[in-house]
Amino acid sequence: MKLTFLVPPCYDSAQPAERSAGCTRIVYPMINIYELTAAATLRDIGKHTVGYEDFVFEGTGKNSERRFEEFLSNDRADAYLIWTVNLSIESDIHAISIIRRYHPSVPVILCGPGGTYFYRKILDSTSGVYIVRGEPELTLLELTEALSNDKPLADIQGISYRDENGEIRSNPSRPLNPDIDALPFPARDLLRGRVYHNPKLKTGPYTTMFTSRNCPYKCIYCVPSSLTFAREIEYRRDHPGRKPTIGFRSVESVAREIDMLASEGVKAIGFMDDNFIWNEERTRSICDILRRHDIVWGCQARVDAITEPIAKMLGESNCRYVDLGIESFDDAILAYIKKGITVADIYRAVELLKKYNVPVKLNVLIGSSPLETRETVNHTLREAKRLEVDQVMFNIVSPFPGTEYYEICQKNGWIKGNEYRPTDVQHESILELPQISSQEMERLLVQNNLSYFLSPKFIFKQLRRFSSWSEFVASAKAIKLKLFH
Repeated sequence: MKLTFLVPPCYDSAQPAERSAGCTRIVYPMINIYELTAAATLRDIGKHTVGYEDFVFEGTGKNSERRFEEFLSNDRADAYLIWTVNLSIESDIHAISIIRRYHPSVPVILCGPGGTYFYRKILDSTSGVYIVRGEPELTLLELTEALSNDKPLADIQGISYRDENGEIRSNPSRPLNPDIDALPFPARDLLRGRVYHNPKLKTGPYTTMFTSRNCPYKCIYCVPSSLTFAREIEYRRDHPGRKPTIGFRSVESVAREIDMLASEGVKAIGFMDDNFIWNEERTRSICDILRRHDIVWGCQARVDAITEPIAKMLGESNCRYVDLGIESFDDAILAYIKKGITVADIYRAVELLKKYNVPVKLNVLIGSSPLETRETVNHTLREAKRLEVDQVMFNIVSPFPGTEYYEICQKNGWIKGNEYRPTDVQHESILELPQISSQEMERLLVQNNLSYFLSPKFIFKQLRRFSSWSEFVASAKAIKLKLFH
């Protein structure tokens, strides 16, 4: 079976949705490691012929739309696959209507959180579409096998579709994959030489990896990645209020992938784990592998995971950034959002990382609690500046369906129009909280970003770290989109 993964043009905005993290529009192109893992599974285990066509990477607008239609007019795939997120749903539905002009009966398969949650909306809007809910790899193997051999779909766990009578069917959920070591490494070769950059690493060749899936913590607002969100939405169908179990890769599997990437010339890796640091033993083992290859790297971590031994390991193994999700410097807000940390924990983690020369990025989320006010937002900015970390990223919370915060906001009437609509958390709010309006949150976001990113101290610190002109240009474009989109 010939299968083609598509990243369709963006039809609903000047800036396409970013499909890896899943909650923003693109600031700089990111490798969707989850989609490439699904592609590798279909190719290496399912033995299908798999292609990958990205109509966003090389630019947007009419040229992208023209290339998409030219491709469809000549392509002969047996099925198309799209990784869809909340921000891309309307655009992807339109893209499917264009696929139908050229291929009226070819199946279209949607994976990702957008399809997992909004499967009814999608199936009501399109035809010949199959939704793979939650964790996609094993479901995709069964679904493509059934489609290629015209087998019944009723026994395939984790799919939604219209049956022969036009009725929407939503089969029972699939249990989580107990052995992610058995999955093949992502099919990065399908990117066909596309060059990606991470402004926080400022060197290349660069790629992304994951060593674990999901997060056990109870933050009420959180959508840490598009795969995690799809996993959580699907798991909670049968386990209300509970989180999926963590899926860990073995250190041996991680080592084999890093060894392979190093042999291919990769010099920089961004780890996409919701939480990269779980304990000192596992962290030390992975740091040793990275140090052996002299690879620069970065990760996401909780502040309460940063011990002195771990900070020392990171510093000695070329860790060039740690993203810390702090959200606020207000203990009452941190308690309300069930973050499980205190302001003192934030100070301690930053102090340890700075001691061992590990660059720190703080992620701040405006409006994550009804306790938020203009004063709490400005206090957070002042504290972040006082700590003199390498970067601070401000976003506005979105009450994503499937999260506890969505239920709270809907119950209290805090969502504008009382109905969720996808928003770019880097720019827009749909919340009217008791002590702060959406307009005020948006204004504070702009003010804080301008105050931080255009400060001479930030600019000078970043300029010293670029290894090439192309890395500087990529970073400058990212900041421009962040500030002025």
